[in-house]
Amino acid sequence: MFKSVVPMLHTLDMQATVQFYEEVLGFTCVGRFENEWCRLERDGVAIMYFCVDEFDQPAATATQYFYVDDLDAFWDSIKDKVTAVWGPGKMPYGMYEVGIKEVNGYQLSFGQERE
Repeated sequence: MFKSVVPMLHTLDMQATVQFYEEVLGFTCVGRFENEWCRLERDGVAIMYFCVDEFDQPAATATQYFYVDDLDAFWDSIKDKVTAVWGPGKMPYGMYEVGIKEVNGYQLSFGQERE
């Protein structure tokens, strides 16, 4: 019945958000309604953003977690464009991860299962 879950986060600057996800993380903007909403996708993974005047600064207590096939290759492709909040490295729970903050200040974590 359920098919997927797609986070929808708030932004104050839709253009900067789309630009970050496309140019830094390699996503493609596959849907956009003016400056109010967008959907970004990469490799079957999606994230959406909305921009409305009724909200203050973007804020979330959750980390957006992305599973990747090859964390080393992904990290190599973005490390000169972002700052790691943690990692890359093995976490106590077994995942190999790196965490960053994106253009709106949201925390993104990228992880790979390794033996």
